[in-house]
Amino acid sequence: MSKILTIEPLGFPWKTQDPFLFCAYHRDEYPSGNDKMGIDTEHLYGRNIGQDFMLKEGWRMYHGSSIPGFPYHPHRGFETITINKEGVVDHSDSLGAAGRFMTGDVQWMTAGRGIQHSEMFPMINEENGNPLEIFQIWLNLPKVSKMVEPHFKMLWAEKIPELLHKDNTGKTTTVQIIAGNLAEIQALDPTPDSWAANKENAVGVYTVKMDPGALWTLPKTSAEANRTVFYYKGESVTIDGQNVVENQRITALAGEDIVFENGTTESYFLILEGKPIKEPVAQHGPFVMNTQEEIRDAMREYSVTQFGGWPWKETEVVHAKNKGRFALYSDGTEEVR
Repeated sequence: MSKILTIEPLGFPWKTQDPFLFCAYHRDEYPSGNDKMGIDTEHLYGRNIGQDFMLKEGWRMYHGSSIPGFPYHPHRGFETITINKEGVVDHSDSLGAAGRFMTGDVQWMTAGRGIQHSEMFPMINEENGNPLEIFQIWLNLPKVSKMVEPHFKMLWAEKIPELLHKDNTGKTTTVQIIAGNLAEIQALDPTPDSWAANKENAVGVYTVKMDPGALWTLPKTSAEANRTVFYYKGESVTIDGQNVVENQRITALAGEDIVFENGTTESYFLILEGKPIKEPVAQHGPFVMNTQEEIRDAMREYSVTQFGGWPWKETEVVHAKNKGRFALYSDGTEEVR
């Protein structure tokens, strides 16, 4: 019996399984920035500014007008996990929290009962390009947690545990353990009300890089979990004896060890796994609840309260160009890396 359930091409966004709702992979080869950390007007002609999702000249503006990214917008009822592989991301939210995170860092935010936030991509380099590579993942919350207080947390690159596996030929597989447990290496704690906070839910979030020809086994987890492997960069790999080419989505049995044998070039994967929440999902844009009536309640409340309003002067908030990696929390405490 094959341990692989399905193999299909990646789309946009990437299709996920319960308890995950959504995953988007962004790779943008941004040009040099101007003195306002934006992109000069002559580079914006021909783009659908405000809704620029078509890859043109190797990059997109998304919802940004002069700075690429996602200006302030609301969320309720789920969590966002933003994994940064390259580039600069500036966070700001309606609680007054803010941050800048870079290569290897991860932002974890529980929206809970409601929050507004922005994620902008400042062009801090005026001399060369500003490449960006991130994953944006939505993790659902169960009904009991959908109205918890919002919470924002940074997982800094130097603190996120890694698994370095060398096979019998000395070839290396590197796994960044964002959530979960691999080879008795435990991830950092997620936000306190997360579905991932209970280890019995077997939530795993891993990014994987394999050397050419490397051999590695993804160990089994709870048989009740869903497991999805996104093969987003490489040439080809053999997974449980089946040849898989780049840009494929693989679902596999979570209660079985899965053997990966890489091809002749480096290969990169995102792996999402976890026990499903198994509750009804009602979604309208950035609101994810259990019923349509709860969605209507969320929309009515947001129209009145704006989930606390927007405390920043700009809609496309970026921090000072010379500001390094930092996190300013809503209680006033600050981390500087």
